[in-house]
Amino acid sequence: MLINIVTIFPDFFGGVFNFGMIHQAMKKGLLETRMVDLREFATDKRGTVDDRPYGGGEGMVLKPELIFRAVEKCQQESGNRGHTILLSPQGKRFDQKKAKELSLRTDLILICGRYEGVDQRVADYLADEEISVGDFVLSGGEFAACLIVDAVCRLIPGVVGKGISVLEESFMEGLLDCSHYTRPAAFRGWKVPEVLLSGDHVRIQQWRRQQALKQTQKKRPDLLREETREMEKT
Repeated sequence: MLINIVTIFPDFFGGVFNFGMIHQAMKKGLLETRMVDLREFATDKRGTVDDRPYGGGEGMVLKPELIFRAVEKCQQESGNRGHTILLSPQGKRFDQKKAKELSLRTDLILICGRYEGVDQRVADYLADEEISVGDFVLSGGEFAACLIVDAVCRLIPGVVGKGISVLEESFMEGLLDCSHYTRPAAFRGWKVPEVLLSGDHVRIQQWRRQQALKQTQKKRPDLLREETREMEKT
């Protein structure tokens, strides 16, 4: 998979992408990331990337022509149109379902917004979709891009050593993950549930399913309501 990231801070990602699953995915040749410096597409000596909003108001807005040039260059270099995403607090909320969907693509282009926002014509005529990582405002799309790249790359076949472990994580089946325990079996009087020590894999799977339901009901009951709505639709 190739992921192009259009940003005014290309050096932001160096430290993050040199660790963890993203680094492993790149070492295995399963993921390539390219930082696209938006300032390189500016036409003035100062490398201006933003301007004041029409109609007045506070803040600055990223100019459309630079972003169009940057994305079009990505498309030309890869020979693929790619799936272009504008990272925006106004976008559809990112979740595990979207991560799985994006992991099946070969080319992604992430546009990192900054300042007051991005010229609306980028969303209307360039981006295939807008994505938000939550109902809050970040200082820039770079933080959101890191989250998305990490969530997506670990779902690429071959990135995680034991691929089955990815399928058992939270949100993969619309539920939170079950509780997990490790040695020692007893710690300060708190014991590991006996079923996990039984060696009975059928009972263990049943227990884990029940725990996943309990955890979801307790911490994220909204997920159960969403799952019920999806079942009613079908």
